[in-house]
Amino acid sequence: MRRLLDRLYRGCGALAAFFTFLIAALVVAQVGGRLAGVLVPGADDIAGYALTASSFLALAHTLRSGGHIRMTLLLRHAGTRRRFGLEAACLAAGAMIVGYFTFHVVEMAWDAWRFGDRSQGVLPVPLWIPQAVMAVGALVLCVAFVDDLVVVLRGAAPSYAARRDGDPATPITRDA
Repeated sequence: MRRLLDRLYRGCGALAAFFTFLIAALVVAQVGGRLAGVLVPGADDIAGYALTASSFLALAHTLRSGGHIRMTLLLRHAGTRRRFGLEAACLAAGAMIVGYFTFHVVEMAWDAWRFGDRSQGVLPVPLWIPQAVMAVGALVLCVAFVDDLVVVLRGAAPSYAARRDGDPATPITRDA
């Protein structure tokens, strides 16, 4: 299970990197097209959807790699038992908040699909496509929060602890 989840997080990170590269390629195409007097139709719309995809697909990978901003002042000064409680509470709250958000993003994408909503740009893209990518990214982030919560409840350090500056990845057990 651990390898499957790690591959999921890395795969989403790789897709996010692809969409970031796509944005750069579209910008270069637009600049080159402008210099050559050629219009690149729909590039703005596609870049916007790629930005959404890269942002949401990168969330879980960023959490797991310790890239999200965290307030560690309390954790650094908390005892082992208190640190365990704080980590578990933060991860549980994160999972619940992201789970709530994911539910509504999935509902929004489902409604867009049911009603046939399309974008109003140059390219009439079915809105369920970028919204579904948002939903996948949010769902994988929720899974990552639950994954780290289970790890912490088992007494080990969360995935991001080993990557934080100045915060050793020592197990945080309930017993100390």
